[in-house]
Amino acid sequence: MLYELRIYEILPGRMPVIDARFREHTLGFFERHGVEVVGFWHEVVGRSDRLVYLTRFADMADRERKWGSFISDPEWLQLRAETEADGQIVARIHNRFLEPTDYSPLP
Repeated sequence: MLYELRIYEILPGRMPVIDARFREHTLGFFERHGVEVVGFWHEVVGRSDRLVYLTRFADMADRERKWGSFISDPEWLQLRAETEADGQIVARIHNRFLEPTDYSPLP
């Protein structure tokens, strides 16, 4: 099992836009392409400009196949362009790949 931790640094004033895009659209695209989401979070203490989420894949090859399919989906590309018509939303993306230990309780 492979987990991908993604941290999006959101430009000022754009958090409602990224939240709406995930809530109303991106999750549907993830489902279509088999990207399994474990959860989404906003930081409560610390920075207020980050959206954090965790996805789960069988392995890196599974991740590459599913993520590649998602990011090249013409409907997703059109939606992304439409939702960024008023400007960029995400300043930076940090991602980490995590493998559970043999003693980790799994969600």
